[in-house]
Amino acid sequence: MNFLAKIKEIIIDFGAVVYPDYCPSCISYLEKNEDFICTKCKVKLPKTGSHLPDADNKAIIQRFEGRIKLAHTLSYLYFKKGSNVQTLLHKLKYASQPLIGEKLGLWYGTELYEQGFKDVFDIIVPVPLHALRQKKRGYNQSEAFGKGLAQGLDIPQITHAFVRTQYTDTQTKKQRMERADNVENIFQIEDANALKNKHILLVDDVVTTGATLFECVLSLEKAQPKSISIATIAVAG
Repeated sequence: MNFLAKIKEIIIDFGAVVYPDYCPSCISYLEKNEDFICTKCKVKLPKTGSHLPDADNKAIIQRFEGRIKLAHTLSYLYFKKGSNVQTLLHKLKYASQPLIGEKLGLWYGTELYEQGFKDVFDIIVPVPLHALRQKKRGYNQSEAFGKGLAQGLDIPQITHAFVRTQYTDTQTKKQRMERADNVENIFQIEDANALKNKHILLVDDVVTTGATLFECVLSLEKAQPKSISIATIAVAG
Protein backbone atom coordinates (compact mmCIF):
# COMPACT_ATOMS: atom_id res chain seq x y z
CA MET A 1 0.00 0.00 0.00
CA ASN A 2 1.45 3.38 -1.01
CA PHE A 3 1.77 6.30 1.39
CA LEU A 4 -1.26 8.27 0.12
CA ALA A 5 -3.50 5.21 0.24
CA LYS A 6 -2.39 4.52 3.81
CA ILE A 7 -3.14 8.11 4.85
CA LYS A 8 -6.59 7.86 3.24
CA GLU A 9 -7.34 4.66 5.18
CA ILE A 10 -6.25 6.30 8.44
CA ILE A 11 -8.53 9.29 7.76
CA ILE A 12 -11.48 6.98 7.00
CA ASP A 13 -10.84 4.95 10.15
CA PHE A 14 -10.58 8.14 12.24
CA GLY A 15 -13.83 9.42 10.75
CA ALA A 16 -15.55 6.18 11.67
CA VAL A 17 -14.51 6.69 15.29
CA VAL A 18 -15.59 10.33 15.46
CA TYR A 19 -18.74 9.82 13.35
CA PRO A 20 -19.38 6.07 13.60
CA ASP A 21 -21.89 4.31 11.36
CA TYR A 22 -24.56 2.43 13.22
CA CYS A 23 -26.75 -0.46 12.15
CA PRO A 24 -30.29 1.03 12.01
CA SER A 25 -31.70 -2.27 13.25
CA CYS A 26 -29.68 -2.96 16.42
CA ILE A 27 -27.72 0.34 16.80
CA SER A 28 -24.38 -1.51 16.98
CA TYR A 29 -21.24 -0.16 15.28
CA LEU A 30 -20.76 -1.29 11.71
CA GLU A 31 -17.51 -2.99 10.80
CA LYS A 32 -15.62 -1.66 7.77
CA ASN A 33 -16.79 -4.56 5.61
CA GLU A 34 -20.47 -4.25 6.60
CA ASP A 35 -22.93 -2.54 4.28
CA PHE A 36 -25.44 -0.32 6.11
CA ILE A 37 -26.99 -3.14 8.17
CA CYS A 38 -24.72 -5.29 10.32
CA THR A 39 -24.08 -8.85 9.24
CA LYS A 40 -25.92 -10.30 12.25
CA CYS A 41 -29.11 -8.36 11.50
CA LYS A 42 -28.90 -8.91 7.75
CA VAL A 43 -28.65 -12.67 8.21
CA LYS A 44 -31.70 -12.59 10.50
CA LEU A 45 -33.92 -10.72 8.02
CA PRO A 46 -37.01 -12.96 7.66
CA LYS A 47 -37.16 -13.33 3.88
CA THR A 48 -40.36 -14.65 2.33
CA GLY A 49 -38.66 -16.20 -0.68
CA SER A 50 -41.68 -15.11 -2.74
CA HIS A 51 -39.47 -14.62 -5.81
CA LEU A 52 -38.08 -18.15 -5.77
CA PRO A 53 -39.38 -21.03 -7.91
CA ASP A 54 -42.32 -22.90 -6.32
CA ALA A 55 -42.62 -20.28 -3.58
CA ASP A 56 -45.71 -20.30 -1.39
CA ASN A 57 -47.10 -16.77 -1.78
CA LYS A 58 -50.39 -17.33 0.05
CA ALA A 59 -49.58 -14.65 2.63
CA ILE A 60 -49.68 -12.04 -0.15
CA ILE A 61 -51.96 -13.60 -2.78
CA GLN A 62 -54.89 -14.13 -0.40
CA ARG A 63 -55.27 -10.36 -0.02
CA PHE A 64 -55.98 -9.90 -3.73
CA GLU A 65 -57.13 -13.25 -5.12
CA GLY A 66 -60.42 -12.98 -7.00
CA ARG A 67 -60.49 -9.18 -6.67
CA ILE A 68 -57.82 -7.90 -9.06
CA LYS A 69 -55.54 -9.47 -11.65
CA LEU A 70 -51.84 -9.44 -10.80
CA ALA A 71 -49.02 -10.99 -12.81
CA HIS A 72 -46.72 -11.35 -9.79
CA THR A 73 -47.17 -10.80 -6.05
CA LEU A 74 -43.81 -10.28 -4.37
CA SER A 75 -42.65 -9.28 -0.91
CA TYR A 76 -39.13 -9.29 0.46
CA LEU A 77 -39.66 -9.82 4.20
CA TYR A 78 -42.19 -10.94 6.79
CA PHE A 79 -43.44 -8.24 9.15
CA LYS A 80 -44.15 -8.94 12.81
CA LYS A 81 -44.62 -6.52 15.69
CA GLY A 82 -41.48 -6.15 17.77
CA SER A 83 -39.25 -7.52 15.02
CA ASN A 84 -36.20 -5.94 13.41
CA VAL A 85 -38.32 -5.46 10.28
CA GLN A 86 -40.74 -3.28 12.24
CA THR A 87 -37.78 -1.27 13.55
CA LEU A 88 -36.42 -0.74 10.05
CA LEU A 89 -39.79 0.23 8.56
CA HIS A 90 -40.53 2.63 11.41
CA LYS A 91 -37.21 4.38 10.88
CA LEU A 92 -37.77 4.40 7.13
CA LYS A 93 -41.12 6.19 7.50
CA TYR A 94 -40.69 8.35 10.57
CA ALA A 95 -36.99 8.88 11.28
CA SER A 96 -35.80 10.47 8.03
CA GLN A 97 -33.88 7.40 6.87
CA PRO A 98 -34.86 6.80 3.22
CA LEU A 99 -31.59 4.96 2.70
CA ILE A 100 -33.13 1.99 4.53
CA GLY A 101 -35.67 1.67 1.73
CA GLU A 102 -33.04 2.14 -0.95
CA LYS A 103 -30.75 -0.55 0.49
CA LEU A 104 -33.53 -3.08 0.99
CA GLY A 105 -34.76 -2.33 -2.52
CA LEU A 106 -31.30 -2.81 -4.00
CA TRP A 107 -30.80 -6.12 -2.21
CA TYR A 108 -34.21 -7.39 -3.23
CA GLY A 109 -33.93 -6.09 -6.78
CA THR A 110 -30.59 -7.85 -7.16
CA GLU A 111 -32.11 -11.11 -5.92
CA LEU A 112 -35.04 -10.73 -8.31
CA TYR A 113 -32.66 -10.04 -11.21
CA GLU A 114 -30.65 -13.16 -10.39
CA GLN A 115 -33.79 -15.32 -10.11
CA GLY A 116 -35.08 -14.64 -13.61
CA PHE A 117 -36.95 -11.34 -13.25
CA LYS A 118 -34.44 -9.46 -15.40
CA ASP A 119 -36.84 -8.66 -18.26
CA VAL A 120 -40.21 -9.25 -16.59
CA PHE A 121 -41.03 -5.61 -15.74
CA ASP A 122 -40.73 -2.46 -17.84
CA ILE A 123 -41.16 0.22 -15.18
CA ILE A 124 -41.47 0.65 -11.43
CA VAL A 125 -44.29 2.80 -10.07
CA PRO A 126 -44.26 3.62 -6.34
CA VAL A 127 -47.47 4.06 -4.37
CA PRO A 128 -47.65 7.86 -4.27
CA LEU A 129 -47.88 10.08 -1.20
CA HIS A 130 -49.98 13.21 -1.23
CA ALA A 131 -47.78 16.23 -1.99
CA LEU A 132 -48.37 17.74 1.47
CA ARG A 133 -47.39 14.56 3.31
CA GLN A 134 -44.33 14.09 1.10
CA LYS A 135 -43.28 17.68 1.75
CA LYS A 136 -43.65 17.15 5.49
CA ARG A 137 -41.75 13.84 5.48
CA GLY A 138 -39.21 14.98 2.90
CA TYR A 139 -39.50 11.87 0.73
CA ASN A 140 -41.79 8.99 -0.23
CA GLN A 141 -40.69 5.77 1.50
CA SER A 142 -42.15 3.63 -1.31
CA GLU A 143 -40.21 5.67 -3.85
CA ALA A 144 -37.02 5.07 -1.83
CA PHE A 145 -37.67 1.31 -2.00
CA GLY A 146 -38.44 1.63 -5.72
CA LYS A 147 -35.19 3.48 -6.31
CA GLY A 148 -33.21 0.52 -4.98
CA LEU A 149 -35.35 -1.98 -6.89
CA ALA A 150 -34.85 0.01 -10.09
CA GLN A 151 -31.10 -0.16 -9.63
CA GLY A 152 -31.12 -3.88 -8.88
CA LEU A 153 -33.44 -4.74 -11.77
CA ASP A 154 -31.90 -2.20 -14.15
CA ILE A 155 -35.23 -0.63 -15.11
CA PRO A 156 -36.56 2.93 -14.64
CA GLN A 157 -38.79 4.14 -11.85
CA ILE A 158 -41.52 6.58 -12.92
CA THR A 159 -42.88 8.95 -10.29
CA HIS A 160 -44.77 11.58 -12.32
CA ALA A 161 -47.44 9.46 -14.02
CA PHE A 162 -49.46 8.35 -11.00
CA VAL A 163 -50.48 10.61 -8.10
CA ARG A 164 -52.51 10.73 -4.91
CA THR A 165 -55.14 13.46 -5.15
CA GLN A 166 -56.49 13.48 -1.60
CA TYR A 167 -54.77 13.91 1.75
CA THR A 168 -55.89 11.06 4.01
CA ASP A 169 -55.20 9.92 7.56
CA THR A 170 -52.50 7.33 8.12
CA GLN A 171 -53.59 3.72 7.69
CA THR A 172 -51.52 2.45 10.62
CA LYS A 173 -54.22 2.17 13.31
CA LYS A 174 -57.25 1.63 11.08
CA GLN A 175 -59.26 -1.58 10.81
CA ARG A 176 -59.77 -3.42 7.51
CA MET A 177 -62.98 -1.65 6.41
CA GLU A 178 -61.67 1.73 7.58
CA ARG A 179 -58.53 1.23 5.50
CA ALA A 180 -60.57 0.48 2.40
CA ASP A 181 -62.80 3.54 2.89
CA ASN A 182 -59.78 5.73 3.61
CA VAL A 183 -58.14 5.12 0.22
CA GLU A 184 -61.13 4.73 -2.08
CA ASN A 185 -60.88 6.85 -5.25
CA ILE A 186 -57.87 8.87 -4.10
CA PHE A 187 -55.41 7.99 -6.89
CA GLN A 188 -55.23 9.41 -10.38
CA ILE A 189 -53.39 8.83 -13.67
CA GLU A 190 -51.40 11.91 -14.74
CA ASP A 191 -49.59 10.48 -17.77
CA ALA A 192 -51.36 7.48 -19.31
CA ASN A 193 -48.86 7.27 -22.17
CA ALA A 194 -46.06 6.52 -19.72
CA LEU A 195 -48.02 3.53 -18.40
CA LYS A 196 -49.87 2.18 -21.44
CA ASN A 197 -48.70 -1.22 -22.75
CA LYS A 198 -46.12 -1.48 -19.96
CA HIS A 199 -45.44 -4.30 -17.53
CA ILE A 200 -45.76 -2.30 -14.31
CA LEU A 201 -44.20 -3.21 -10.97
CA LEU A 202 -46.17 -1.31 -8.32
CA VAL A 203 -44.18 -0.96 -5.08
CA ASP A 204 -45.03 -0.10 -1.47
CA ASP A 205 -43.38 -0.43 1.92
CA VAL A 206 -45.66 -2.96 3.63
CA VAL A 207 -48.87 -4.78 2.74
CA THR A 208 -51.32 -5.39 5.56
CA THR A 209 -54.94 -5.60 4.36
CA GLY A 210 -53.91 -4.67 0.81
CA ALA A 211 -56.46 -1.84 0.60
CA THR A 212 -54.03 0.78 -0.69
CA LEU A 213 -52.49 -1.48 -3.32
CA PHE A 214 -55.95 -2.65 -4.39
CA GLU A 215 -57.05 0.94 -5.08
CA CYS A 216 -53.79 1.68 -6.88
CA VAL A 217 -54.24 -1.28 -9.20
CA LEU A 218 -57.83 -0.26 -10.02
CA SER A 219 -56.58 3.19 -10.99
CA LEU A 220 -53.55 1.96 -12.94
CA GLU A 221 -55.71 -0.42 -14.99
CA LYS A 222 -57.34 2.65 -16.58
CA ALA A 223 -54.03 3.36 -18.35
CA GLN A 224 -54.24 -0.03 -20.11
CA PRO A 225 -50.90 -1.53 -19.09
CA LYS A 226 -49.91 -4.98 -20.33
CA SER A 227 -49.70 -6.25 -16.76
CA ILE A 228 -49.46 -5.10 -13.16
CA SER A 229 -47.40 -6.78 -10.45
CA ILE A 230 -46.73 -5.70 -6.87
CA ALA A 231 -43.63 -5.79 -4.72
CA THR A 232 -43.36 -4.66 -1.11
CA ILE A 233 -40.61 -4.53 1.46
CA ALA A 234 -42.71 -6.60 3.84
CA VAL A 235 -45.98 -8.46 4.26
CA ALA A 236 -47.76 -8.57 7.60
CA GLY A 237 -48.35 -12.05 8.96
